[in-house]
Amino acid sequence: MTAPHPVAPADGTLDHVVINVRRRMDEAADLFAALGFRLTPRGHHSLGSINHLMMTPGPYLELVGVPETGPQRPDVLESPSGLNGLVVASRDADATHARLAAAGLAAGPPVAFSRPVTVAGREDAARFRTVRVPADRFPAGRLYHCEHLTPDLVWRPEWLDHPNGFSGIDALTIESPAPEADAALYAAASFAPAEAAGGVWTLRLGEMRVAIVPGPAARFAALALRFRGLDALEARAAALPEAAWVRHGPDAAELTLPAFGLRLACRAAP
Repeated sequence: MTAPHPVAPADGTLDHVVINVRRRMDEAADLFAALGFRLTPRGHHSLGSINHLMMTPGPYLELVGVPETGPQRPDVLESPSGLNGLVVASRDADATHARLAAAGLAAGPPVAFSRPVTVAGREDAARFRTVRVPADRFPAGRLYHCEHLTPDLVWRPEWLDHPNGFSGIDALTIESPAPEADAALYAAASFAPAEAAGGVWTLRLGEMRVAIVPGPAARFAALALRFRGLDALEARAAALPEAAWVRHGPDAAELTLPAFGLRLACRAAP
């Protein structure tokens, strides 16, 4: 009996986190592959961007950049490199747009786009609709909602097995000079309540946490990832001059990738 395909995350939970690599996709893809992530084949969006995904049964990581030739998405080029996209799952982009308008966030209308996909030797098109919130209201990074019209072309069993054991996304830390005010904005834009404790505001997008903490400038500061174990990742990171690895115990470590401004907390959860 064939196992069922994973499906897109539930409405209002985390869909994926974006790492913007701009014009350095080859370098970024080589680095993440060397670290033991299984990257999907390079995608070419109809909007003028390219990507690789690192899938889990739930939320995933996306490397996004622009092609060397042809149309190039201005929002990708104008955004900082590194962690730069928090994407909430939507099952109905029109309903999401209406909810954002009711919350006082004048998001643009849903945008439809696609990218070619080859699955089992057959060419198809993965199709999406996204709803964005005003970028000037969220200076730390882009926030938008994504409806997957063809989730079976994104969540594929053959893309879920990572040599380094990558299995999930635990948390995103956002630094802000005004964390209380920003927490209210993120709560309104993601439809998730923000809870305060010890000067930190936390939202939950499904099983994933967004922590908004005081900081001198607005930025997506760190991402926490989950692995089946850390030894395979540690061995790969130790062999790469582009990576810095610090082990904090049997089940915790920090991986830093300075070339892309990334700080990744790593947790073992067999």
